[in-house]
Amino acid sequence: MTDQFGLTEDQIAIQDMARRFTADAITPFAAQWDEEHHFPRETIKAAAELGFAAIYVSEESGGIGLGRLEAALIMEAMAYGCPTTSAFISIHNMAAWMIDRFGGDELKSRYLPDLVTMDRMASYCLTEPGSGSDAAALKTTARRDGNDYVLNGTKQFISGGGVNDVYVVMVRTGEDGPKGISCVVVDKDTPGVSFGAPEKKLGWNASPTAQVIFDNARVPVANRVGEEGDGFRFAMAGLDGGRLNIGAFSLGGAQRCLDEAIRYVKDRRQFGKTIAEFQNTQFVLADMATDLEAARALLYLAAAKVTANAPDKTRFSAMAKKLSTDSGSSIVDRALQMFGGYGYLRDYPIERFWRDLRVHRILEGTNEVMRMIVGRDLLK
Repeated sequence: MTDQFGLTEDQIAIQDMARRFTADAITPFAAQWDEEHHFPRETIKAAAELGFAAIYVSEESGGIGLGRLEAALIMEAMAYGCPTTSAFISIHNMAAWMIDRFGGDELKSRYLPDLVTMDRMASYCLTEPGSGSDAAALKTTARRDGNDYVLNGTKQFISGGGVNDVYVVMVRTGEDGPKGISCVVVDKDTPGVSFGAPEKKLGWNASPTAQVIFDNARVPVANRVGEEGDGFRFAMAGLDGGRLNIGAFSLGGAQRCLDEAIRYVKDRRQFGKTIAEFQNTQFVLADMATDLEAARALLYLAAAKVTANAPDKTRFSAMAKKLSTDSGSSIVDRALQMFGGYGYLRDYPIERFWRDLRVHRILEGTNEVMRMIVGRDLLK
């Protein structure tokens, strides 16, 4: 940022590029993708041509080496058209970044060229059927056997499960708790790797979600990211940025619904005048816009802190994620109310955003967990 309150010329140019891509390649098609549960692989791959598959992968590794604020601007812009598509690209970025940031040169040379171009797409595998918020309790094991790890266990709610080519997986190589967790990269076609049926979800219909199942799957030790026991640290480092992106999806979706509501109330007439002329409508719109800008300001500040590796970055990421996703859901709900019965119909985009944004209060740590993180940090 040029100062406390403005974006740099480069950041504005990045934001404009993402907005143009969204307007041309995402927004006109998002409703159909949702209706047909269609995964827009080619559109997502087209984002890689702009560098959006490796936003914070280093330039040395073929990425564009941007910071977390620039990433948030891109994700917010794409979510204006489709939060689901923006989220899928974000998850790929997290996996690619983790390999680049913590992997060795040989591992990076094998995976990053194809991830940067999205010739291969990547998923991030942390959550399990029995460990969601308590990620350190994960049970998927990786037993060392010569030059391989033998993986057994199941990962739950994996975006891209069964579709993506590469899976960055948190596994237990040692003792219970966070110190026994390591990170390995697993190829889709590895013998012993299978996938559950596609999940039937409230929203995010354009993004396939499924279990990833390991049954004596042999993975080379050379596919380990970093050292044994470092996986939980890597996972938590990734979550700071992931939480910012989740918040950015909510900002983009909320902005879209606010804009749609403003257009609608100017046109819709009741009791002889437009809905926009009623003071109650103006008050609600004012509250929606104020809540959105407050959340955006906190999220941009948190993003700058993560890029700068500030000591309070995790607390600010948690606060920003909570405020942005809570506010986003509330703004979309109020927009739907302004549309009345029409807001409940799929002829208008509001109900899709209402469904898609709801899960943001759960992902990357529930908002209840965000409050725990903030409270504990304040009291330490």
